Amino acid sequence: MKTYNIFTNQQDSLPEGKADFLLAASVTKTCEIEGITQAGIPGKIPYTPTLDAEFITTQKLFSMPEIAETPSGVPTPALITRAVHNLCEFATVETLDLGLEIKPQQTHLHQFDIMPSQDIRKGAEIDAQTVFAKGMAFGRSYDLKGSYLILGESTPSGTTTATATALALGYDVADDFSSSFLNVPSDVRSQTITEALSLIDDTMSSFEKLSLVSDNMLIFTAGFLLEASRRFHVVLAGGTQMAAALLVADKLREDVLMRLKSENITLATTAWVAEDKNSNIKHILEQLSYTPHAVYTEFSFADAEIPVLKKYDEGEAKEGVGAGGALAYADSNKLTNKEVLEAVELIMYMM
Repeated sequence: MKTYNIFTNQQDSLPEGKADFLLAASVTKTCEIEGITQAGIPGKIPYTPTLDAEFITTQKLFSMPEIAETPSGVPTPALITRAVHNLCEFATVETLDLGLEIKPQQTHLHQFDIMPSQDIRKGAEIDAQTVFAKGMAFGRSYDLKGSYLILGESTPSGTTTATATALALGYDVADDFSSSFLNVPSDVRSQTITEALSLIDDTMSSFEKLSLVSDNMLIFTAGFLLEASRRFHVVLAGGTQMAAALLVADKLREDVLMRLKSENITLATTAWVAEDKNSNIKHILEQLSYTPHAVYTEFSFADAEIPVLKKYDEGEAKEGVGAGGALAYADSNKLTNKEVLEAVELIMYMM
């Protein structure tokens, strides 16, 4: 297991020391569109971020009896993040409620009075300026326990809202976003994005556009980044969604007349995303006004005894719940592929 720079393919790493782990958990009603996501239990997709939060915190589930998984049985990437925590504990594991339908139990939950956002085809109904301000305020006030922060996300159908968000803000990234599917459900997703983008026009401000076509996780994270990165190093643990959060932050810093302390930000994803033939995270990151520090960690389930885990290597699931950042954290703490794989399987055997 090794970590590499997305731009140079040279070996790279996260900062040294213990990291705090925060999960930005959010629901957009876009996830209820038939066939748009497989990130969770069919008919119960809004439960996914709740279950992810409970699982990474306690290794137990309280809101439903079973862990979120795809229809083909691939379990949530929360397994990877929890396995890494079991091997090399994070300084803390906490959840940000950025619009959940069901509150997770037995978790350290930060609440911001943010409601789930609506289906972007009809308008997300987000007060983007307020959500962004709440992210900034939390970035100013968050009490870091470790040496730096890893911020993961759980937002089903978030790659769809991320694509719509980036296109609405004028970025040339139409074909660059990944999916939890092996093959992206292009018809459903493109139709959803087209309908969402028909709601905006060039006379609108960035905040007005985001209020219609984005999601709370992206907007809050952008605000949080602007302030938190002035105080400590922030690792965005995720794939193309977290790359989109960087795009939002880069665009909105102009509106709020702030500099982004980019040297204090790292994006950390999985090799499954970095090497995905159906997306291009590098091209998304190239749209930024600066060259970001971005890494991916090679990890494989090839030697897994539980066959369904091998579907990750085939391109299902790919990322989420901070898995990329967790793997980079594992690598920086000298854990091996074998150790993490066995820790994941041990969790599954115990469930």
